[in-house]
Amino acid sequence: MTAKPPSSASRAPGGGTWPSVTADRAGSFNAAAVQYAAGRPSYPPAVLDAVEELWGRSSAGALAVDVGAGTGIATRLLRERGARVVAVEPGAGMAVQFRRILPAVPLVRGDGNALPLAGSCADLVTYAQSWHWTDPARAVPEAWRVLRPGGALALWWNEDALDVPWIAAQADRVVRHFGTDPAPRPRDHPGRLRLAFAGVSPVPAHAHRTLRWARTVPVDTHLANIGSRSCFLVQGSERARDFLAEERARLLADRPDGLVEEVYDVLLIVVRKRGPRGRESDRRPQRP
Repeated sequence: MTAKPPSSASRAPGGGTWPSVTADRAGSFNAAAVQYAAGRPSYPPAVLDAVEELWGRSSAGALAVDVGAGTGIATRLLRERGARVVAVEPGAGMAVQFRRILPAVPLVRGDGNALPLAGSCADLVTYAQSWHWTDPARAVPEAWRVLRPGGALALWWNEDALDVPWIAAQADRVVRHFGTDPAPRPRDHPGRLRLAFAGVSPVPAHAHRTLRWARTVPVDTHLANIGSRSCFLVQGSERARDFLAEERARLLADRPDGLVEEVYDVLLIVVRKRGPRGRESDRRPQRP
């Protein structure tokens, strides 16, 4: 596989540059890579089951490119399925942590707006919890460029299940404390679907699924998880520490066993690239 130099550009959907707050949030994870690896949730097996079902083939033996790989959470799952994985990660701190956790996995520095990979080299391109940091009008054609005919682009996110009362209440407290939403993107799935292909013309045919799952973790693991989110990381350690201390006391008061059940809805979007005469291939998204 031939690598190309990574792009340093970062643009917002529809053109222009990302607002500085979003650029700051995108880069904030590098200083918290160890905390990210320790606290962030993985994904249930049903996510990759659904990817394979919507793609129409097994990931075993496939060459998968995991973009915005972070500390390797999705990369590890793909490897467990038998995929051969190449990771792409823009952040220096996250890349260091990735290499500590998965030293045998090839990793190249770069981002989804200009993938540092040769054309027609991959069977599967994945973005786990990272597509919202790209400009879809650039990232979709890049995925199409590196995918072989018959390949697929798979995007997914863990989203807090805001119909669970304690989770919704905590999200409201975050907004009140920091004056900002925990995520710089729509938190509803219709909004996420609308923006997934913002600026892309024509919008590629795609399928989507929503999968609910939960994990039970110690309160401190939960706090490490939410504390690794960008809205905490850009606020400064003292302000984040104050919120997390108050939240710890609040959660433990209601949970004598010290455990929290985090509930997530995973939104999954899969786009298939058919063979040379297939519809998706014929309707290839163009660069703006």
